[in-house]
Amino acid sequence: MGSYDPASAPALRFHDAVAAFKSGGDTPRAYLERCLEVIAAREPMIKAYAALNEDSARLAADLATARYKAGHPLSAIDGMPVSIKDLLETKDMPTQMGCEAYIGHFPKNDNAAVWALRQAGAVVLGKTVTAELGGTHPGPTTNPFDPDRTPGGSSSGSAAAVAAGMVPSAIGTQVGGSIIRPAGFCGNVALKPTQGGINRGERQATSMSTHGVHANCIEDMWQTAIEIARRAGGDRGCPGLYGPPTPPSPVKPERLIVLETAGWPALDDTSKAAFEELLQRLESAGLTLIRRGDNVLVEALEQAIAEAVAICGAITRWENRWNHRNLVALKGEFVSDRLKAGLKLAEAMSPDDYRAALAARECAQRCHNMVAPLADAAITLSCPGPAPLWPGDIQGQPLLPRPTGDAIFNTPSSMLFAPCVTMPLMAVGGLPVGAQLMGQPHHDAAITAMARWVLRTIPPVVMT
Repeated sequence: MGSYDPASAPALRFHDAVAAFKSGGDTPRAYLERCLEVIAAREPMIKAYAALNEDSARLAADLATARYKAGHPLSAIDGMPVSIKDLLETKDMPTQMGCEAYIGHFPKNDNAAVWALRQAGAVVLGKTVTAELGGTHPGPTTNPFDPDRTPGGSSSGSAAAVAAGMVPSAIGTQVGGSIIRPAGFCGNVALKPTQGGINRGERQATSMSTHGVHANCIEDMWQTAIEIARRAGGDRGCPGLYGPPTPPSPVKPERLIVLETAGWPALDDTSKAAFEELLQRLESAGLTLIRRGDNVLVEALEQAIAEAVAICGAITRWENRWNHRNLVALKGEFVSDRLKAGLKLAEAMSPDDYRAALAARECAQRCHNMVAPLADAAITLSCPGPAPLWPGDIQGQPLLPRPTGDAIFNTPSSMLFAPCVTMPLMAVGGLPVGAQLMGQPHHDAAITAMARWVLRTIPPVVMT
């Protein structure tokens, strides 16, 4: 069992180091070397990386060092070591997507977000492990606080690398729960932006996929996201991430909607008690909390998101059907049984099934819009308690369900196209459990400001 305490957990940050870069007391190259030392020490156990490019990273860090010395850094993240989920193309490293069928795949292109990071002077250090094709079949990454547990998925490597102090920031992606859940399991902050807020580049196949940022502090999280958005914009047809060029100042929310979601009945008693204690601390700080029994519109939203897991699953399976069908036909022996099982479900769908799922998603979005006047944001858990144990599949036995954890607290924000920020505010049994703020679309900066206030003001909850 882990020994995590959110109040004292060491956290690698970048924004704290920038002043020393400018004064000459530290350099991006020295900062990078410290990151590489941590990777060398912890990577054999954590297995966060699918690829590293140390030579290219050192060259980029040296260029950043020279820019600081000359007094002309490219941005507030110039010299920041970042890692990229191995679904996104990088011109200097393979993009193998956690799938044996793509071993050796090396398109030698940069994803739009990766290009933007390089333009901002960030040091692209490595590719982090993803679950197979961003789905549910896990990679080898372990939880930094207990190697017998999952780090979450599918952005497993990104979450673990940040939590382990290997890099201050990493890019993940989410369709159902692949940014917020692993961040919750690993004790990170993370932003899952408004749908389309950060340009996905070549990864436009599914209608709920988003790029987001893992970090150890709100400042690094926001700065990374906004530097990408200022250069690459949002997805096609989307206005992109709105917000200030520097992290929003802390803002105290006045009213928060407490969302139970469909995950509440199955939540373990200790995690439930920890979350209730967190809510009491918010109330003691002067916030008003609105629950489903307090307002019919909140109850309507709860009912509209009750089947979010099934709705998101149906939409995503249908949209991935064509690519997965072709992959299985060409290289089926190199594709997991989990992916094949999902394809089987997709092949059983009709266009009317997809339309029904889209209609349910649109209904939930309307219900979410209706609660906007009631509160500044919503709050719920980021994950269903601590990261579960993951013993691995047993040969000859049925596949174990949800090997990277349950997305039941995450799919609502995905289907609502809503931004959310997760915060490491609880420890249960020595392991991280996150809480998330969710806002209306394009309120990314507002919930970031509120999350910053919460993290500064509300003591974290620790329960054994």
